Amino acid sequence: MVDGIYTLANDVVYNQLVALLNSIEANVGSEIPVCIIAYDERVERVRAEIASRKNVTLLEDPHLFSRWEDFSRNIWSAHPTALQTWQKQGISGVYRLGMNRRYCAFDPEAPFDRFIYLDADVLVMNSLQNVFGALDTHNFVVYDFQYKSPDHIYNLRSPKLNEVFPESRIRSEIFCAGMYASKRGLLDQDQRAWLVSQLQAGESEILYMSAPNQSVLNYLVMRSQIPVHNLALNLPKDQISGNAITSSHFVDQNHVLYDKNAQLTYLHYIGLSSKFFDRVCNGENIDFPYRDIFLHYRYLQEPENQPQFRGKPKLYNAPPSLTKRVMKKLGLAR
Repeated sequence: MVDGIYTLANDVVYNQLVALLNSIEANVGSEIPVCIIAYDERVERVRAEIASRKNVTLLEDPHLFSRWEDFSRNIWSAHPTALQTWQKQGISGVYRLGMNRRYCAFDPEAPFDRFIYLDADVLVMNSLQNVFGALDTHNFVVYDFQYKSPDHIYNLRSPKLNEVFPESRIRSEIFCAGMYASKRGLLDQDQRAWLVSQLQAGESEILYMSAPNQSVLNYLVMRSQIPVHNLALNLPKDQISGNAITSSHFVDQNHVLYDKNAQLTYLHYIGLSSKFFDRVCNGENIDFPYRDIFLHYRYLQEPENQPQFRGKPKLYNAPPSLTKRVMKKLGLAR
């Protein structure tokens, strides 16, 4: 049985990807297999980066991608307004279709029997033993607090939502698609066809168009009656930690974060645009939550290239100046 880690990336998220790979090597080990699923064809820098990493591979199989992308198109073709809405926004077809390539991890031809999927904007802070260990007795494992915010998973205005999923399930089973663990072969072809038929029968209106991949994955798992084991709801209380940069109280101990006395399993820079990582790596003094931790792992193998900042940092989410606001109001701002 082969356990491994997947992520999804291209050259656009190169700096985050390097930090993720370094954090895996530092805190999990250099022997665990890591597979990068190509988001699209822009992977020249990714190829160069992993050339010297013996445990890291790049998945670029168009045959494998095509059946899961077709599956995603079938899902959103069943939605009453999604494709038309995206077309009006200048989006051709399914919004961010490349994100759906992560479903390849479930394919019978995928490389890992059991896997943990991590978004590229994640840093691993611990061994991941608690996650892989949970796969011994569960088929789908998560570790997050998304259940507190169902409005980013499903269309809460849909009257059909509670017909499909009772409130109790929504409040306990939904999860963030930035980190989950599961097994190859879980969603087979017959199951996928049945799921599409349910969506075509009217259930597609419960999907949340602004986070299409996350909404669909939750639907696929929950509608398939696959129990979701959330470590945030099942670990002993003194072992539970947060994982998102929206929590400001984590403490750095030797480049590993702690939530009170609990070591984080991972840190997710959720909601932070890749452009901020790039600008910081290019020497621009922009501050964002846990920037020093990111820089440590990004330059772990090349500390001499870490940018040296001068002056007071600018906040990544600082409000625009009065002058810029006035210029924007007058239509003079670029």
